[in-house]
Amino acid sequence: MESAFLKACRGEPVDHVPVWFMRQAGRSLPEYRALRGTGSILEAIADPALAHEITMQPVRRYGVDAAILFSDIVVPYHAIGFGVDVVAGRGPVIAQPFRSEADLERLRPLEGEDVAHVTATVDLVVAALRASDTPLIGFAGAPFTVASYLVEGAPTRDFALIKTLMHAEPALFARLLDRLVDITVAFLRAQVAHGASAVQLFDSWAGSLTRDEYRRFALEPTARVLEAIADLDVPTILFGVGTGELLDLMATAGSSVVGIDWHVDLDEGRRRVGDRAVQGNLDPARCLGGIELGVQGAREVLARAGAAPGYVFNLGHGVLPATDPAVLEAIVRVVHEEGRAGV
Repeated sequence: MESAFLKACRGEPVDHVPVWFMRQAGRSLPEYRALRGTGSILEAIADPALAHEITMQPVRRYGVDAAILFSDIVVPYHAIGFGVDVVAGRGPVIAQPFRSEADLERLRPLEGEDVAHVTATVDLVVAALRASDTPLIGFAGAPFTVASYLVEGAPTRDFALIKTLMHAEPALFARLLDRLVDITVAFLRAQVAHGASAVQLFDSWAGSLTRDEYRRFALEPTARVLEAIADLDVPTILFGVGTGELLDLMATAGSSVVGIDWHVDLDEGRRRVGDRAVQGNLDPARCLGGIELGVQGAREVLARAGAAPGYVFNLGHGVLPATDPAVLEAIVRVVHEEGRAGV
């Protein structure tokens, strides 16, 4: 019997509304903190046994309908030696940010051995999930979002450097995204080849773009990634933050599912993406006020989800570190018991 998650991604009827959480394996879990300690996240990802255990922790605790690989969108760029680190409390930091055509040579093709630690983790997780028929979601960063990190050198609020490059040197920007498309495709294909049943493309910073900028600079590279993995025949999810005004454009990129963040009511989001399945979209902050408030928020989202098939419950972004796991446990129960979309 196939999982409710995969059925919902394909717009098929389900026996219950499926649910998983972005960043479900992470800092909100006490067992995660005990296991990880204070080491680097890249070091943890490089240890297949450790990454496997971290991936499995929320599946055991919450009873979610899908696992998502414990990894990071900068992993392939760290693997090819671009000079990436993930600094605690800050995020990805680039020692020598992308500045000129010469930097294109630092973005060599991704080979299988570069991410052997990731595919080894996928092997372990898929074997552990087989008995419960729970799918594993692989993922990668979308080209624009990865380019933002590589050019800015660190997380940013104004996106000044990446937007200057886009508009002042569009030919160089296009060549940069060509390299990122190839690396992204190789990374996703490697995860699916080892058993990932679906993939999510995180275009986390696409919401910083105007509609015209998204159309000109981000949509086509994203569509190329999705087209290049279409033959793998696995569901694909495209997600961005602050992308409410881009949802109709995102729906043309070719993903099976469009993720909707919490800034747009779910029923309106469903209308904007048309016939695509959707995922979302409880505000992560609603989970910080205890079980009653978290469940209330989940019920509001479920009401807006309606009864039509093609819906996966999730947060509108990642689980916040201060979240009490008991709140997420309660939300999973309510989604499974009360959700009606596609049931």
